[in-house]
Amino acid sequence: MTFATNDTYTATATIRRGLREAAVLRHGLWLTVVFAAIGALGRVVVPILIQQAIDNGIVDQPEVRIDFVAKLSAIGVVAVLISGIAFRQASIRLGERSERALFDFRERLIGHIHQLSLADHGEERRGGLVARVTSDIETLAQFFQWGGMAWLRSTTLMVIVAVVMLVYDWQLAMVAFAIALPLALVLRAVQKRLIEAHGAARERNGEMLGALAEVVSGAATIRAYGAGEHVAETVSDATREKARAQVRAALIGAFLFPSGEVFSVFTVSAVVGVGVWRGPGDGLTAGALIGFVFLTYRFLEPIAEFTEIIDQTQTAVAGLRRILTVLDMPVGPPEASSTTPLPSGPMEIEIDDVTFAYAARDADGRVDGEAAPDVPVLRNVTLTIPAGQQVAMVGETGSGKSTLGKLIARFADPGSGAIRVGGVDLTDTSRAELRSRLIVVSQEPFLFDDTIAANVAFARADATRDHVEQIVADLDVGEWVAALDGGLDTRVGERGEQLSAGERQLVALLRAGLADPDVLILDEATSSVDALTEVTIARALERLASTRTTIAIAHRLSTAARADRVLVLADGVLVEDGVHADLVAAGGTYSDLYDAWVSATSV
Repeated sequence: MTFATNDTYTATATIRRGLREAAVLRHGLWLTVVFAAIGALGRVVVPILIQQAIDNGIVDQPEVRIDFVAKLSAIGVVAVLISGIAFRQASIRLGERSERALFDFRERLIGHIHQLSLADHGEERRGGLVARVTSDIETLAQFFQWGGMAWLRSTTLMVIVAVVMLVYDWQLAMVAFAIALPLALVLRAVQKRLIEAHGAARERNGEMLGALAEVVSGAATIRAYGAGEHVAETVSDATREKARAQVRAALIGAFLFPSGEVFSVFTVSAVVGVGVWRGPGDGLTAGALIGFVFLTYRFLEPIAEFTEIIDQTQTAVAGLRRILTVLDMPVGPPEASSTTPLPSGPMEIEIDDVTFAYAARDADGRVDGEAAPDVPVLRNVTLTIPAGQQVAMVGETGSGKSTLGKLIARFADPGSGAIRVGGVDLTDTSRAELRSRLIVVSQEPFLFDDTIAANVAFARADATRDHVEQIVADLDVGEWVAALDGGLDTRVGERGEQLSAGERQLVALLRAGLADPDVLILDEATSSVDALTEVTIARALERLASTRTTIAIAHRLSTAARADRVLVLADGVLVEDGVHADLVAAGGTYSDLYDAWVSATSV
């Protein structure tokens, strides 16, 4: 089922969908409701005992029947104790199951986010996705700590009290219901505005977190360009918009509590007035009227509590809707229904008449199925890369070279045509096997805030220190490791900020070498490194590429000069294919690119 996220999707539908997704919360829910019902019955007993004490123990009696009133008091104490124990059990059961459900939600969200296509990661700001796993889940946790149990307790109490009121005196009950009914209509009228207000507040919160994430992750760049004032203004604007949205939601929610108090006063006054008007002549005793007044208060208590928790409920519903929106985002290329294993050893890559265009997306970054796709990034590309060949793909920005690399790694599927690795169509290969046989080293590799050794060992679950030291020796970067203060135990800092761009690339190459793939894709791996580090990287790359099929998406054409073969793309079309020397001499697109690069690097 696809979850609709437009404004017409009601809070009830959102909650119903959430319960379907949270199987652990539904399991045994009936017993939780039974405990809540027992607790509600215990609270109804007290008004009945008061009526009995007044009518049969005090009024029209020669003297107060102390023993009778004492017995009723003892029964009341027992009823209150049972009510408290039952409500406590219901609260414990709901609390335990809600925490387990939220744990499951977190796991599913994290797993789902990691399966989204790179296009979704590009469109959805990182802070927004983080907000769904953190603040949106936390909003639900806060709701279940109080609001969830309040709804369960108040709903069961209201239903049971309403039934008892009808049995007790249906005429007074109808008076109470008639006066209290407008409150429900008021709550319903405000509900839609609250949904919209809290939804907007959650969206502004995600935008604020996204802006803060950019400030933290881009601190070095911000300082380097002296852009602190501009960035601070951006963060301030995002924070201000979030505050405005939150205040608006709070103002709407603040209207609810006094409305409940007003209707409570009207309802009790009406019940007392009608009861006095009817008098004993209509069979309504003093004890019955007083007992019914207490029942009326019991009936109104949940309504008053609803006015307090509906604000928190709408916040939770808005958070739940955002969580379900992420879970409904389609994952990246789907897993094949039946898979064909890849052959062992270096593999040939066949690209057969591939055309690709990024899907049009709506304002929230989700695929818009009704909109026309963008202009194709690749058009009718056909080529074969023999097993073990080292290939460089070059072209101007926007030529499609990085997109072709993503398709070969199956971060997306072609719009038409096919890509085969080792003779197997990528759509017939399991994602797990492809990821173990094909590794992509990006221009900005992600490093964890740990040691170099730990970041390298991340490539293999069974990696030991000996494995890490062996790959350092195999790629001939031992001299660089030895020059570091802590060697392999040097901490890289958050996202590798303690290392230079070239050093981060070396760690990424060591990681890729330890994974020992049969196909290696290097996406601009040497585009932003210094000349000295480039020599070390080039030596490591030569060793790493010697035994496997390698595709280098090259910005520096010195990489292309060392490749066995150069592929040149322009406007999504393969325009040249050959060796470096021949293409330079041909005077075509590659020659122009090479001349421009030489001129730029010689300045």
